[in-house]
Amino acid sequence: MTWNTPPEEAFEREHGCTDAEWRGWLPGAVGPHELRVRGAPGAPEAPEAHITLPQGSLHLAWETLPPRRIALISMPRMTVRYRFEGVGPEVRQTFMRYFDLYMQRGGG
Repeated sequence: MTWNTPPEEAFEREHGCTDAEWRGWLPGAVGPHELRVRGAPGAPEAPEAHITLPQGSLHLAWETLPPRRIALISMPRMTVRYRFEGVGPEVRQTFMRYFDLYMQRGGG
C-alpha cells in the first residue's frame, strides 16, 4: 500500500515488534481517536482493538509469530488483521498515513 492509494477495507500485515511494543505504541498511533483494547498479554483469547473513527471504526486483531531468524539475528514479528467498517477511502487513507508514520521505527 502506498500513501497515495487508500487502503482496502480489510487487509493483513506483518509487523516486526513484540506484543508489548505494539500495545505501547497503539495509543499514540491512533491519535485522538477512542481506543479500546481487549485481551491481556498471554491470555488464551486473541487480542484485539477497536478504534472509533469520524465515520465508522477500525478493528485490529493480532497474534505473535515465531521470530524471524537471519544468521545470528532474531527479530520479533506479529501478524495484524485490519478491518475498517463504515469508513470511506479518504478517511482510511488519512488515518493509515498517520498510523504508519507513527509506527515506523528506525530506517532512513
